[in-house]
Amino acid sequence: MDPQPSFQQHQAAGAKYGALGFAIITMSDSRTPETDTSGQFIREAVTSAGHRVARYALVKDDPAQVRPELQAALDDPDVAVIVTNGGTGVSLRDNAYETVVGILDKRLDGFGELFRMLSYEEIGAAAMLSRAVGGIARGKVVFSLPGSTKAVKLGIEKLILPQAGHLYFELQKHAPTQT
Repeated sequence: MDPQPSFQQHQAAGAKYGALGFAIITMSDSRTPETDTSGQFIREAVTSAGHRVARYALVKDDPAQVRPELQAALDDPDVAVIVTNGGTGVSLRDNAYETVVGILDKRLDGFGELFRMLSYEEIGAAAMLSRAVGGIARGKVVFSLPGSTKAVKLGIEKLILPQAGHLYFELQKHAPTQT
């Protein structure tokens, strides 16, 4: 009999990578570094969980500003996980979903589904307005959350941080070794 279920073995294996580097990108037309409470929460939660913030940026919710930040995070060898916040709604100015999905090699559909399910428990049917999405891009894990601090807290605490090491482990299992 296997003493530990497979998913627990995978999570434990993910822990061997230790502190992962996170890139945090806030997309907002109204926030400043001083008023970016969601970005601040993510930075504090990441470091409290034993990871490190490798990059932080605050940009307008404009694809011309978001794309270069995403590319810089993808190019940064210190970044394993990218978390964006803001721009996931349905208004005309909300462009994060299209911009983030445009860089993904694989989508993690379960992330958005679970995020909306958990949101529904808190805010009811309004959860359907969120276009939170997760995926993989160039060997890095990418999550896009709504901009509200409450939504960020839910996504970070219940979904992202509990699985970050496991996801990174899964991506490294068959990755070519660098020489």
